[in-house]
Amino acid sequence: MSLLSVRDVVAGYGEAQVLQGVSLDVAAGEVVTLVGRNGAGKSTLLRCLMGLHRSMTGRVTFDGRDITRLPPHKRCRLGLGYVPDDRGVYSTLTVEENLTLPPVSGPDAWSLEQVYDAFPVLAQRRRQPGTHLSGGEQQMLSVARVLRMGARLLLADEPTEGLAPILVQQIGEILRTAKQHGVTVLLIEQNIHFASTVADRHYLISQGRVVESLDNAEVERREHELLEYLGI
Repeated sequence: MSLLSVRDVVAGYGEAQVLQGVSLDVAAGEVVTLVGRNGAGKSTLLRCLMGLHRSMTGRVTFDGRDITRLPPHKRCRLGLGYVPDDRGVYSTLTVEENLTLPPVSGPDAWSLEQVYDAFPVLAQRRRQPGTHLSGGEQQMLSVARVLRMGARLLLADEPTEGLAPILVQQIGEILRTAKQHGVTVLLIEQNIHFASTVADRHYLISQGRVVESLDNAEVERREHELLEYLGI
């Protein structure tokens, strides 16, 4: 059974309809990417899954439970964690304060010791404020924070955007570490090559619909075509 099941989700902003009947499934323990051009509806979909975009129809099921009408805080308690594209780090708080301020919301929450063991750089910088972290370290902190809260499903919006190649590699390690600890991941990613190194499957979204489901072998075979399609 899928951990996350999405059926016929339609959503928009006012008169503009962005999602036009999205359906997809993510199994427990998978890393799955949403790939598509800017404006295809990927970020809107993640916001719908987290309950942050209420103007939607369709059905969202998590671990066999219909969560379509649940508010965000109740979805969080069930084990959904959201890393927005702006990372959401509290810049004036230390790394440790960023990790301990949000409430623990589930039985699968990581302890601080687990976080520091998985992300040694955060242990080294535990007393430093968020403003002193690099972009890659901030992304690491934003992921670690939702794991500390008890996320079983991590929703990440373009975690590698704007990062140098060495930091992109670090983000890959973060996602692989999360998977090794049993966390399921659904992320938006424009970097096709990077996506194929961390994900099990990929959903191609176009004009608010899922048009294809691709495995890594197919992504590799069609990489040039996909790069042209994405305008990269």
